Amino acid sequence: MISFFVCLGLLILSYFTYARYVERVFGPTAAPTPALRFANGVDYVPMPLWRMVLVQLLNIAGLGPVFGAIAGALWGPCVFLWITLGTIFAGGVHDFACGFLSVRNDGKSVPEITGIYLGPYLYMFMRIFSVILLVMVGTVFAVGPANLLVFLFKGHAVPGSVLTNMYFWLALIFLYYFLATFLPIDKIIGRIYPLFGICLLLMALGVTGGMFAEGYQIPEITLHNLHPAHLPIWPLMFVTVACGAISGFHATQSPLMARCVTSEYQARHVFYGAMVLEGVIALIWAAAGCAVNARTGGLMTGLQEMLNNMGQAGVVYDICLKTIGPLTWGSVSFGLLFVMVGVIACPITSGDTAFRASRLVLADWFKIDQKPFLKRLYLSAPLLLAGVIVSQLRYEIIWRYFSWSNQTLAMIVLWAATFYLYGKKRNYLIALLPAMFMTAVSITYFLIAPECLHWPAAAAWPAGFVLTAVMSSYMIVKMKKGK
Repeated sequence: MISFFVCLGLLILSYFTYARYVERVFGPTAAPTPALRFANGVDYVPMPLWRMVLVQLLNIAGLGPVFGAIAGALWGPCVFLWITLGTIFAGGVHDFACGFLSVRNDGKSVPEITGIYLGPYLYMFMRIFSVILLVMVGTVFAVGPANLLVFLFKGHAVPGSVLTNMYFWLALIFLYYFLATFLPIDKIIGRIYPLFGICLLLMALGVTGGMFAEGYQIPEITLHNLHPAHLPIWPLMFVTVACGAISGFHATQSPLMARCVTSEYQARHVFYGAMVLEGVIALIWAAAGCAVNARTGGLMTGLQEMLNNMGQAGVVYDICLKTIGPLTWGSVSFGLLFVMVGVIACPITSGDTAFRASRLVLADWFKIDQKPFLKRLYLSAPLLLAGVIVSQLRYEIIWRYFSWSNQTLAMIVLWAATFYLYGKKRNYLIALLPAMFMTAVSITYFLIAPECLHWPAAAAWPAGFVLTAVMSSYMIVKMKKGK
């Protein structure tokens, strides 16, 4: 339990210490931001700071710090270290860098930013890669909540009711996505997201309080692998737990708020601050996954059995009932409302901004003005149609490919930040070291994962190390030559 509080304290402290150092390295100025120079009432819309922080949190959070953290808890409390150190030294730097560089470059989307600092070949690759990733993200954040809604209503609705049909919920979610994708950002996103952000934080606090009130013991950090299937910690845990440590998806979302900030000095609060909040949420859910379920022979067998029998949605519901409780008043279950808002509404609010970000990537790519209604509609409709098609695949398949693509994107963004800082003659090590680490994670995962090459660990680990050294050396040489 001490480990949990130490990690929680380090996360909060990093916002006031390391985040300030990162801010000084990047060097914000008082120059007018894109929100002031290009205000158009659609995507470039100035917002109050408090609202941007909560909107950014909802944009990046989704299912990641809940489902990913619970899945990461299968390896045991060693996941606390990854969430804490990953957030401080990798995720926070990644999110700040992408948001700050977007502000510096007219609010451009992540492919444009990486193209500026890493060259035209990666520029074209990132355009295609980011659109595919965003469609997968939006679909994951539609299918996940739809499954949870079906699970919740199975015990409360008439058998055969439309409320227990996943396609009914998918249709409603995609209808909302369609509206949120092309309407001005302050019409839906800017108004309701802060409320959902507050609910997500309250839900995490409720789970924390419930663990202590019900007497659950959070285990101390150990480096032992407690996974019942003995899956290796490296690199699988570092990809399974992405949101809440470091996630390339955040790079696609940060330009949304980069078009709304009114000062470069707000970047630390909006981008690094929201990442810290997500890290706190992930830490709480990882702790709940470790504490609430029984262990057999020191392994997380109880959590594995729950995931096998009930799925991730069922585990979330079970944790909420055991910690927050039903909290009924008359016929209303406030515990159920917590679950619905925290892990249904909040993922949906990340899914809609995923499709919105993909629209902006295409608009930047083809230089399409997004103020006219019809031009936004022309881009939004095909993207949503692609999401509907992808949603017919098995959820597990979509999530696996999303996870690896997600961390690969984070790796590329960190390399872009490294090149930027080196060119400005600033301390580029704050981006270089996590860039090299994420390069190792992405390459080794590609070699070892069942959905990729599926090499044995004895071959994948040394090969991953060698390939990481080769790629990192190439990037550093390219950077030193100023190319």
